[in-house]
Amino acid sequence: MRRISIAMVGFGNVGRAFARLILNKQEVLEREHGLILQVTGIATGRHGMAIDPQGIGLEHALEVSTRGENLTYLSKTPQPASVLEFICQVPAVVLLENSPVNHLTGQPAVDHLRAALQRGMHAITANKGPVVHAFRELNQLAVASGRRFLFESTVMDGAPIFSLFRETLPGVVLQGFHGILNSCTNLILGRMEQGETFEQAVRYAQSIGITETDPSEDIDGWDASIKVALLVTVLMGLPLLPQQVEREGIRGITPQGLAEAKRAGERWKLVCSARREGSGVRAKVAPQRVRPDSPLYSINGTSSYVEFEMDVLPGLGIVENDPGPDTTAYGLLADLLKAVQE
Repeated sequence: MRRISIAMVGFGNVGRAFARLILNKQEVLEREHGLILQVTGIATGRHGMAIDPQGIGLEHALEVSTRGENLTYLSKTPQPASVLEFICQVPAVVLLENSPVNHLTGQPAVDHLRAALQRGMHAITANKGPVVHAFRELNQLAVASGRRFLFESTVMDGAPIFSLFRETLPGVVLQGFHGILNSCTNLILGRMEQGETFEQAVRYAQSIGITETDPSEDIDGWDASIKVALLVTVLMGLPLLPQQVEREGIRGITPQGLAEAKRAGERWKLVCSARREGSGVRAKVAPQRVRPDSPLYSINGTSSYVEFEMDVLPGLGIVENDPGPDTTAYGLLADLLKAVQE
């Protein structure tokens, strides 16, 4: 039986979902994988940090975090002065980086992942920022250190997009893709179709925990743009920043516009797309009216959809139904198992 020590940066909705997941999966992980997963450190931006080389009691940590209390008193070592110092001190084999997304620079998550890899940890993240802004550097650093840099949960939560291409589609050339990649705006538009105001729909999305920390990142298309940039950067091999994606959010969609589309038998969706053009790529995020014969038409609620066009497969689609923090947490666990078992 192997004991795998884990350090966590971020203990919000996804971090807590991951803690619950490994508690629930403990027997399966031991029986089927021969692994005991043990969290030895948790670092947060607002609720302190805790390090315990013998393992932090996750049930206790979840109770403390749910009450909004400080995690510091769970620590068995002196309090680090910063998250970077935490990463340098915590005894761990794997770092899970789930700090808030910075669309413009990817920081401080880039520094967190770099420090973990330089220390000899596997680096796993659900944070889109560092993948877009530092994919090549972090990937090369992982190879040089004999560790893994994995990020399955960054797009469509636990759906295996990156491992699908990495492991089961050898030799393909991705020509383009289109789909619905931001579940928050999809939910908002759907609830507005049912008669809610824009403000009511946004508040509901916040209440169930599917918005970014700042909801304007969803509403104004930044979350969708960074996902498009990530897919282009990783799967098409063409470095692209979210600022380079043509972007329009959903603020301009009115109840009148939704009603007009409905009368025409159509629906408004925030559509993400990218396509090779010569040696470059054109990438776009914008609201579009879609007809019933489009696969996008029937994507409801928090569900997502992406269809890939390859040189040898003209159309391969993936649907993820009603994801949430639990599905994102599963993507992190899948990456962790891949890293430590390889």
